[in-house]
Amino acid sequence: MTEPPSTRRTVHFENFEFDLGSRELRERGDKVKVQGQPLDILAVLLEHPGDLVTRDELRKKLWPSDTFVDFEHSLNAAVKRLRHALHDSAESPRLVETLPRRGYRFIAAVTADGASLDITEPSLGDLLTPDDREPELGGKTAIVKRPPWPLAWKISGLALVLGLATLAAWILHSKSAQPPAIRSLAVLPLESLSDDASQDYFADGMTDELITDLGQISALRVISRTSVMLYKGTRKPLPQIARELGVDAVVEGTVLRSGDQVRITAQLIEASADKHLWAHSYQGDLRDALALQNAVARAIVEQIRINLTPQEDAVLSGSKAVNPDAYEAYLKGRYFWNKRTAEGLKTAIDYFNQAIEKDPSYAQAYTGLADAFALLGDWEYGVMAPKEAFPRAKAAAAKALELDANLGEAHTSLAFSFDVFDWDWAGADREFRRAIELNPGYATAHHWYAWHLIVLGRNDEAIAEMRKAESLDPLSLIISADLADALLIAGQYDESMQQSRKALEMDPNFALAHYQLGQGWVQKRMYNKAIAELQKSMDLAPDNSLFAANLAYAYAVSDKKDAAVRILNDLKNREHHSSNSSEIALIYAGLDEKTQAMEWLEKAYKERFNPSILKRPAFDPLRSDPRFQNLLSRIGLSR
Repeated sequence: MTEPPSTRRTVHFENFEFDLGSRELRERGDKVKVQGQPLDILAVLLEHPGDLVTRDELRKKLWPSDTFVDFEHSLNAAVKRLRHALHDSAESPRLVETLPRRGYRFIAAVTADGASLDITEPSLGDLLTPDDREPELGGKTAIVKRPPWPLAWKISGLALVLGLATLAAWILHSKSAQPPAIRSLAVLPLESLSDDASQDYFADGMTDELITDLGQISALRVISRTSVMLYKGTRKPLPQIARELGVDAVVEGTVLRSGDQVRITAQLIEASADKHLWAHSYQGDLRDALALQNAVARAIVEQIRINLTPQEDAVLSGSKAVNPDAYEAYLKGRYFWNKRTAEGLKTAIDYFNQAIEKDPSYAQAYTGLADAFALLGDWEYGVMAPKEAFPRAKAAAAKALELDANLGEAHTSLAFSFDVFDWDWAGADREFRRAIELNPGYATAHHWYAWHLIVLGRNDEAIAEMRKAESLDPLSLIISADLADALLIAGQYDESMQQSRKALEMDPNFALAHYQLGQGWVQKRMYNKAIAELQKSMDLAPDNSLFAANLAYAYAVSDKKDAAVRILNDLKNREHHSSNSSEIALIYAGLDEKTQAMEWLEKAYKERFNPSILKRPAFDPLRSDPRFQNLLSRIGLSR
């Protein structure tokens, strides 16, 4: 890569000098012991001081296309060695700045052979053509013959007219070329600058909190955590990510936690043009982490020129200090809660309890505890009996709201408990509406509210809420599959099956999507296809009693009753932490044994089951039965 001697030059910055030709770096005259790719990277950066040099540009310059190398690892290692040689750091860069997922920029003042390499505005002389300039002869300025005054006046007048026309055209163009309004954005996972991978929970937590802050702004659609976390560590171009998420802009940045100090660097990028709009760094004590996040959110809102309501303005202005140990335990709790596994939920509860012990007034910790207990008692996990899980979830949510009545997540958790366990439909409706009012960008609130509406028979409203949840969390598998379920319950079987296939395109091994597709085939009376899909869901999740019950139902309605009875007996003999009585009732409905179906539904009633199962088409033959109608009445539902 050595350049010809005629093009060599020495570049100076701080106490360093670098020969672009020989690739020799010196500090105060002494040669720095570094060679190879770090110096090649430095050369490229110094050839474009102040400009972004993308990772792809560096790859093309340093690694030919036929080179077999782990480019990402090699580039990161080379930049790290370069920074070490320059006594620079990624956390507080003086020389080489990282633009996450994009590339690097040399930010220090640079001179070459005594001339500054800083970018400057062109002079008037630079804008003139050679014929416009006064020629120099022998070091003296030549005398240029001017046109007669009347002619000069006419030329000047013409120039003025042309200038005004040009100015008017520029103004019109500027108005028509205003940047598009930003009404949707995605906060990409903030990159942890810590060398300790165990600190990932902290950067993830900062990402969650920023999404939550921005999600409370009604005029802005903010993509939820589930979808953006799929891009963690990805090197996809930002315009591609924006297209996949359907947003106008993205926020990306870094987080550095050192002891009790936190530094957040964020930048806002217009997605379609990959245009940098704003960037800033915020640093403070861990105790003030919430205030730092609010400051970032407010700055973003100011950049995209959204008018806040008084309530939204108060949310972004009113953050209080938090106990650092409690906050750290809460972030760890959310990290494990987001894994959505039985073990993850149990671990999350431990951390939320630790946060409460450290700071009994920390409302968010109670909200996390409520969410964890709510999921543990739900059918999908079945780790705790509903009678054990939901009273704890409700108590934790109520405590959170006692401490902070404006927590949308706590209102959502309380509404979920009212729905699933208390069958308090009016109370759940009130809490869901308040949750969405406080945090319109919270996808889970729209998602769970949709199920509330399904149980009440308001299918069109339910589907609209589920689609809203999907727009906020477009890559969420559970929302995609549950939308298919809502469409099925509404009798839109073809649309339901299409939605199930959409979920399977995102993840072919998502058991719930196979289950939903199997339900669709049952309603189309394509029983062999239904059994194949339901068996696939069982293969992927063998302990799920709902999948097993629906497979047995498919066998029952397709005259394969022996196979249905085998699964039925297996479910009766299983040890369950949660109720499966309603699922056994579903199998009896498929076997057309109505009395047995009603007996098991009565058992489910005593166990405080989730009544949404009653809305499924499998129970249609029972709807006219007075015993079924009486059951619905006691639950507080109409037919």
